[in-house]
Amino acid sequence: MNHAQFTALGRALRLVGEHGEQLTAEATDARLHEIRDDLRRALDLLEDSVSQERPTTRCAEHPHGPVDKDAPDLCLLCETRRRAARRAQYTGGPRHAPAPAQEGPVPSRYGVRGDRPEPQQRWLPELWNGREWQLCGTPRHDRREAELYIAAQRRGPRAASAYRLVHEFTDYEVVRVWGTPVRTGIEPLGHL
Repeated sequence: MNHAQFTALGRALRLVGEHGEQLTAEATDARLHEIRDDLRRALDLLEDSVSQERPTTRCAEHPHGPVDKDAPDLCLLCETRRRAARRAQYTGGPRHAPAPAQEGPVPSRYGVRGDRPEPQQRWLPELWNGREWQLCGTPRHDRREAELYIAAQRRGPRAASAYRLVHEFTDYEVVRVWGTPVRTGIEPLGHL
């Protein structure tokens, strides 16, 4: 709603309010028709100033999100977050079960299996900045999603000269390269 619409709507509603204060049992038909015309004018101004559809929830963060009838604000997304917090509070922590307590330290040079993190497979999108490869987005757990991200970056207005996709799984492996990386100096005019 722009400022002109806001002021016009305010005037129309104040006029309707004045009609309400002056309305008595002895109102004539001409007066009632005048009130009806002013009400229609206010409704038309309101209809013109509303630019979005009616919110489906009472949530300020997700006004057009999915609906949960049992939630106080009708927002399924926020209610899911609240339920997870209540479940964690009820169970005494996050979903992961705590490691079993050991009686004493295990004398091992390399540690035990439970001390090492699980290996993760990730796909790292990288771009060539003129001197080196640098990460250009968050690591993805799905190769197709990472390739779609790189394709979108290549179509963007500020695309790099080359992109590559690196597979990380306890080691790094370059899977695919788009474009040709060309080394550029940092001096202007190429050291002339």
